[in-house]
Amino acid sequence: MTGPGISVVICVYTEDRWEDILAAVSSVRAQSHPALETLLVVDHNPALRARLERAYEESDGVRVLANAGPRGLSAGRNTGIAASRGEVIAFLDDDAVAERDWLRRFTEGYADPRVLAVGGRTVPVWASGRRPAWFPEEFDWVVGCTYKGLPPGRVRVRNVLGGNASFRRAAFEAAGGFATGIGRDGDRRPLGCEETELCIRLGRARPDAVLLIDDRAVIHHRVPAPREHFAYFRGRTYAEGLSKALVARSVGAGKGLESERRYVTRVLPAGVARAVRDALLGRPGGAGRAGAIVAGLLSAAAGYALGSLRARRAAGTAFPPTPAQEPEPAREPAQAPPRAPLQAPPWTPAPGGLDE
Repeated sequence: MTGPGISVVICVYTEDRWEDILAAVSSVRAQSHPALETLLVVDHNPALRARLERAYEESDGVRVLANAGPRGLSAGRNTGIAASRGEVIAFLDDDAVAERDWLRRFTEGYADPRVLAVGGRTVPVWASGRRPAWFPEEFDWVVGCTYKGLPPGRVRVRNVLGGNASFRRAAFEAAGGFATGIGRDGDRRPLGCEETELCIRLGRARPDAVLLIDDRAVIHHRVPAPREHFAYFRGRTYAEGLSKALVARSVGAGKGLESERRYVTRVLPAGVARAVRDALLGRPGGAGRAGAIVAGLLSAAAGYALGSLRARRAAGTAFPPTPAQEPEPAREPAQAPPRAPLQAPPWTPAPGGLDE
């Protein structure tokens, strides 16, 4: 099957996920549509970088790079984009494995030249072996997975989800890279929305752009035991509210909350109704799921309110500032000539940071 050459970027940061990282790389190397290359971008962890370089020193098609920007997922992705050679750049989480046809499904989406991004479906793999009875499928985004309420099949969307997504290089040339300071940074507060902000920015730069999700492009994402607890659920939904406030500050509440309005007014009420019905029928977890949906919504709303307040206090700080150049990662002499540095707008948080 012919199609665009695809570079796969996997951002890594801790040796605690060593086996997961090896499994992620193995799943890429087993694709029915082979990847052009796999780039492992290490987030400011020299010991992990050295260990990965030893593990893959004799492996064709796998390169290990240091994050050339500030600590965090966004800068790591920007490093991978700048170092990659493919016409399409795909992103895979370091604790996920892709099904064999993952890249083939992405490739099919790019048959239409208007398509600048294709995402897929992410399935949770619970550490306990089963979904917690109280955990609503409508909130699977909390653990980085596809949530109930997204339309099935191959559909046009506002934004793809970052842990299972791909972009044409032309998308980054049009809109720049991921905004630093908004996405995850190791074990700090689990912020997100960096791919949402990028996709909205892309839509503004290229109004003709088509972004798709194909639910046949499947990856399986490990959910560690601590993330099965309500404390993580509450913290992650709160952090999502903070992130949405930053997105709204950047691109305006109209676009920044366009999909969220449908989610809040249609998806969540339907989820509560199903959960209450299950509770009335005596099915396990029904009451817990209803309560979790309400609690998750209130927690996200609280985060959004605080994030918006901080944004108003920082009204004198314009966003985005003049784009800064991300430094190029170091390259070995045998590698392809370096591309021009990627332009990526830094994210300027409100005073006080986001870790309170």
